[in-house]
Amino acid sequence: MTEEFTDEEKKGLYKAIYSRRDVRSRFISRSIKDDVLSRILNAAHHAPSVGFSQPWNFILIKDTSTKKKIKDSFEEEKNRSSKLVEEPKRSKYLSFKLEGILESPINLCVTYDPSKFGPFVIGRSSIPEAGLYSVCCAIQNLWLAARAEEIGMGWVSIISNKELKKILKIPRCVKPIAYLCLGYVS
Repeated sequence: MTEEFTDEEKKGLYKAIYSRRDVRSRFISRSIKDDVLSRILNAAHHAPSVGFSQPWNFILIKDTSTKKKIKDSFEEEKNRSSKLVEEPKRSKYLSFKLEGILESPINLCVTYDPSKFGPFVIGRSSIPEAGLYSVCCAIQNLWLAARAEEIGMGWVSIISNKELKKILKIPRCVKPIAYLCLGYVS
């Protein structure tokens, strides 16, 4: 058996879990240092994955013009989805702050590549979705590591994967799973 966690280490883990939030606002201009970002991404890479396939990719977006294109796509998708509800719910929905694309210093697109390691991956032949679940585990590790580093993270779920693929030039077989905003918050 591996070394046991100290009580202090256990408290730190649970603190990260229980205090994790989906951050959409209050990002500040303080940049995330490369070594901190590397630690966060390294934590994501240590997530469990079916057949140790690590079927994820992380696309870092710092360029303002790219962020603006993605923000425009978000606005189109938000307006489209608002038409699914009647007033007064529509107005309430449209008033919510649901993303921090332009405000956060780093945007991160997490993708799933089912072609990594070819057609046969141990454990994925019976449950093909296990590769996708592995990507979700990596996102959770990333989120908890960001929290431990005092960095806010928000998941933008109102976004068109088709537009993301076009804007970020993502290959056909690769699927965007999460669009995340990371940054220090006030």
